[in-house]
Amino acid sequence: MATVIDELVERVLAGDRRGMARAISLVEDGAPELEALSAGIFAHTGNAATIGLTGSPGVGKSTLTEQLVRAARGQDRTVAVLAIDPTSPFTGGALLGDRLRMQSHATDPGVFIRSMATRGHLGGMALAAPEAIRILDAAGTDLVIVETVGVGQAEVEVAGATDTTLVVVSPGWGDAVQVAKAGILEIADVFVVNKADREGAGEAARELQLMLKMGAARDKDWAPPVVKTSATTGEGVDELWSAIERHAEHLEATGALERNRRARLLAEVETLASQRVRERVHDAIVADPDLAERVAAREVDPYQAAATLLDGVAAPEG
Repeated sequence: MATVIDELVERVLAGDRRGMARAISLVEDGAPELEALSAGIFAHTGNAATIGLTGSPGVGKSTLTEQLVRAARGQDRTVAVLAIDPTSPFTGGALLGDRLRMQSHATDPGVFIRSMATRGHLGGMALAAPEAIRILDAAGTDLVIVETVGVGQAEVEVAGATDTTLVVVSPGWGDAVQVAKAGILEIADVFVVNKADREGAGEAARELQLMLKMGAARDKDWAPPVVKTSATTGEGVDELWSAIERHAEHLEATGALERNRRARLLAEVETLASQRVRERVHDAIVADPDLAERVAAREVDPYQAAATLLDGVAAPEG
């Protein structure tokens, strides 16, 4: 007899939209059923291309996302948009109140739009985002676009968990120094200066190009292009799509696509394992109040205490 999770796995693999939404809700909540869900879909993943968008609020990421969806649908590719807020399920921003701007795609069966927040996921965005992407991948989606709310560390990690990362800026939204401080110079595969019809767009593009020349590139064979767009009018979107496709071709040709995906999976495994060890250590501390007293009394130093806890956690049960 099939379990509820078995049925949910079948619905996800069939591309059932309600099933996909329910599975992503399990990810948001950090539900105990996630392990069984992952086991059921994992063998069916690894096929979707992924694009991450990050940038300060107000630079036009959602409008740009809509244009990318339009470009992908023009090639008859199915698309999923995952808008992620690492802080709260109740805030605005990219929680697709921007759905209002996506109404042109709302009735398209080839487009799936979902906002997500980590309400209860213990691993935070480092684990929640890849799990949600895999659900969309297993459902047969050709392209998954991940849009983050801002440019904090969590958003940088999420955007960097995709095949191609777009960093979006606009005239008047911070200078190149702030961009560098956010750490996004290191993760960007393509820079987008949006709202290019505004004064200062050319200067912003030149600043980025200068900083890229001054900095050490992650990939010596790929120089991140700087593309100017005006998402509201569609200006420059064709050039941006071409830059994304060139990067995808570069990844394939150099073998970097497989290497990067492998590295991300192993990093995820490490994060999962670390999370579980952390939880077991916490439980061990709670179960041994005497250890805390001995540390406080300076009878045992923190290194010895940590070694004792790790020995206990690593010891076989029973």
